[in-house]
Amino acid sequence: MEDFPIRTLEMVCLGSSVALSGLFYYIYRKKCKTVDKLNEAPVLPLDEKLADLLNATPGKCLQYVVIEGTVQSIGEPLRSQFQEGSVGVIQKLVLREHKLVWNSLARTWTDSERVLHQRVNAVPFNLLGVNKAFVRVLCPLEATGPKMEIVHEKFHQASYGFTDLIGQYLSGEKPKGQLETEEMLKVGASLTAVGELILDTDRLPKIRPPTDGSEYFLSTDDFETLRLEQEGQAEVWRVLACICALAGVAVLMWASRRYYRQLKLRWEQENMRRAFEMMGAGERGEEENGMDVSENACVICLSNPRGCVLLDCGHVCCCFRCYQALPQPICPICRQNIKRVVPLYQA
Repeated sequence: MEDFPIRTLEMVCLGSSVALSGLFYYIYRKKCKTVDKLNEAPVLPLDEKLADLLNATPGKCLQYVVIEGTVQSIGEPLRSQFQEGSVGVIQKLVLREHKLVWNSLARTWTDSERVLHQRVNAVPFNLLGVNKAFVRVLCPLEATGPKMEIVHEKFHQASYGFTDLIGQYLSGEKPKGQLETEEMLKVGASLTAVGELILDTDRLPKIRPPTDGSEYFLSTDDFETLRLEQEGQAEVWRVLACICALAGVAVLMWASRRYYRQLKLRWEQENMRRAFEMMGAGERGEEENGMDVSENACVICLSNPRGCVLLDCGHVCCCFRCYQALPQPICPICRQNIKRVVPLYQA
């Protein structure tokens, strides 16, 4: 594993960047398909001619269309539990707990919240157009959106005594209170619906989630605002995918740079080893010719002649093979750090 060019942490970073960039790119492509569908979707006027148009269409169905109208309940609407006179067709009640949690890494208290209770109520409703023409909205809770109006919001402050304070510091959690909110899609609100338009057997136009898997929208904004919002979201996912991909490329370049430096160092060491071997061969030839080299023997192996100078201390005490075998780059004589080594040539 020492020769492997990518370390464990770099492998984790590279794998994470590849996975995240792939995920973000998938979401980006999905958003692009949604934007393309929105750009191709026709905006139909909500009038008395809509039923005739659907009746003349093969299958009495339009795959992906845009309808704009005002919300009208079928029967009794939902009434607000907190604001008198507020009526709507979709009601969302949420109770959230807010507290401070001690972050041991940042050494500070951070805000945290969690949903204690949530309930969504809905009643059937239509989109009302001109001349009392309308379209029945099916499965509104399956749609993306709408952004509902907050009709009630109240924060209930938590109260605690001295013993509670001690328990909070010991547990690392300090309750701040509970936030109670009520949101409603009110009767009479303008609504943009994007989905599959069908004509029922009783000649009643209905809009529902597309059967081909396209995204179903209910928005209180107009169609142009909705389209631009989806384009903005697609751009955000594209930027995130590019950032993660660039991070992966940076990790690869860093690992390649380090690997190149390792190869360069090995090449230099190999050249130095060859130089020492050539010098050692010359000295062994002198020994075979009868010269006594026992006084110049390596202090470690006591067999090979001393063949290198250790710098910066300047000691000549070992052969190159023993220098390579040292567990740490420290001179065997003076114990100083060895910064570099050069061959010893004797005239």
